[in-house]
Amino acid sequence: MEEKVLFRTVLEVAGRPKEHVESSLQEYLGKIKTDQKYTVVSEEVAEIQQEKDQQLWMIFAELEIRTASLIEIISFCFDYMPSLIEILEPHELSFSNTHTSSLFNDLQARLHQVDMVAKQLRLENEHLRKNTQDLLKNYILVLLGTQNLTSAQLSHFTGVNLNQLEDFLDQLIDEEKIDMKEGIYYLKEDSPKMVEH
Repeated sequence: MEEKVLFRTVLEVAGRPKEHVESSLQEYLGKIKTDQKYTVVSEEVAEIQQEKDQQLWMIFAELEIRTASLIEIISFCFDYMPSLIEILEPHELSFSNTHTSSLFNDLQARLHQVDMVAKQLRLENEHLRKNTQDLLKNYILVLLGTQNLTSAQLSHFTGVNLNQLEDFLDQLIDEEKIDMKEGIYYLKEDSPKMVEH
């Protein structure tokens, strides 16, 4: 592989604990060094720092890397999520229409992969949120099936923040599952004790 492009990049890792942040950066650097598409020319790792007024630690590394083409730099951006990319050599780049098309097609393929993962995560998140709401609804209906309770008592039993729980209780009132009188919530007589699916 003829290495025609030299670029400078900065990789940052933030989080906690301190040891995890340091080892995560070393893992990134290890992957880059074993990736045959890239040759690390220079490497400088900064001292780990703790963010002011936070429990987060941050460390970064600055690298100069040689690779064959801009397509490999795009791959690098998606694989390692650097905070900076600067092309050092060559000073001028020219592209044929074939090379430019290949560059854009590779970029589009990567973007489609990211989009697919994002959509999958969104679906999983929505499914998890619905299941959590159903679980909370069942729990409240079971609790109110045994005794009448205030929102503060329901918050204590469920572990849900009082303001959020009161919004949820309002939804259950709208659905005619429960009712409230003088701050006391109770199960409506014709309401089933469990959510039916």
